[in-house]
Amino acid sequence: MKKQSLSIMLVGLVGLILVACGGEDSSSEADASEVIGGDEEDAIELTFWTFNELHMNIFRDSVTRWNEEFPDRPITLVAETYPYDNMHNNLLLALQSETGAPDLVDIELGRFPNYLQGEPQLLPMNEYVEPVLDDFIESRFDIYAKDGIYYGLPTHVGATVAYYNKEIMDEAGVDIDSIQTWDDYVEAGKQVVANTDAAMVTLETEDYWSYWPLLAQQGSDFFDENGEVILDSSVNIDTLQFMYDMVYEHEIAELTPGGGHHAEEYYGFMNDGGAASVIMPMWYMGRFTDYMEDLESKIVIRPMPRWTEDGNRSAGAGGTGTVVTNQTEHPELAKEFLAYTKLTEEGNLALWEIMGFDPPMWTVWDSETIREDNRYYQYFGTDIFDTLLEIRDEINSINITDRNPIAQQQLTTNVFNNVLRAQSQTPEEALKQAADEIRNN
Repeated sequence: MKKQSLSIMLVGLVGLILVACGGEDSSSEADASEVIGGDEEDAIELTFWTFNELHMNIFRDSVTRWNEEFPDRPITLVAETYPYDNMHNNLLLALQSETGAPDLVDIELGRFPNYLQGEPQLLPMNEYVEPVLDDFIESRFDIYAKDGIYYGLPTHVGATVAYYNKEIMDEAGVDIDSIQTWDDYVEAGKQVVANTDAAMVTLETEDYWSYWPLLAQQGSDFFDENGEVILDSSVNIDTLQFMYDMVYEHEIAELTPGGGHHAEEYYGFMNDGGAASVIMPMWYMGRFTDYMEDLESKIVIRPMPRWTEDGNRSAGAGGTGTVVTNQTEHPELAKEFLAYTKLTEEGNLALWEIMGFDPPMWTVWDSETIREDNRYYQYFGTDIFDTLLEIRDEINSINITDRNPIAQQQLTTNVFNNVLRAQSQTPEEALKQAADEIRNN
């Protein structure tokens, strides 16, 4: 209990991976409450909590399809959206006190380890996951599992890709498809800087999307598979040095205006052609369509550059796992409905059609339905899923522990600022200091 209470205080200090799937608010009241489903007298009521109101769209669609397909087992879903911190903390308290938890709930990736400590009070989903696992990106299930038991079902793959401004790259005389390695990327950046008014890329200092995927594609992480700190490993030090060199030696990168790729200052900078590319997960497409409208039909999506000739060209980043709690009065129905929402072909197509997420079921990536025209194809071109199919076997699993929030806080508060902004520490000095802080916590 003491360890979990400490986790609550720690995770409250930082925003974690909010920008991937949600936001944060100081209010303790629900931002939105909605009753979804039929009015049938025999409908079974299930409750659902989320920290992102947009996720309700998926469940609206799923409840409608369920009630049409199973009229003898109708569902009414009482769905509530809460501020990020309040929802996760209240859920943990409800599970500890054994009262007040919903039937189903979204748990953001950075918080998920808090609910796996000791004996998880979440219901196993193996009976539904294992029969279809070959059709999915398996690493997306590993991050919500413990001791071979799958508790959470993913909302997207979050495959990290390179977004290129083709107009700027053409002006610089760079063939985007010739960029295969990070060395190629640096050389292309030099052409961009020499021949245009743009930087090649921006690097975050108040978030870690510029750093974590670069580690993951090399098989590294903040922690190893046993939960031991490897933040100061040679791979991680060299990668941060590479980022530093892009800014100060090669002079092809700029520090992200506003500190992160979700800052208003950055949106304006990028929308005005400030950088020729950005490295972010697939879910970032919605940020382009919503906040950088002037770049429509200028941005194309390609795999990340490799570190070696046979290295991985992507990494999974961010995520939300939806679970069934052990307080549900309808465990079999709740599990079946969740599997219906997240593990079926129709459910995965809905993740793309409704949310613009890259669905975890890779077998739908080349379906006719997913290729139907929508605003993302109009913005980025029609080869989005061709790129995903190229890299589907190159998305490593990441290691999530209850100390991830501390590691992320160290990076965004100290390491990136000291190395990239203030230049007051070398990558080795900053990462070793941060790693020691985590080990001693």
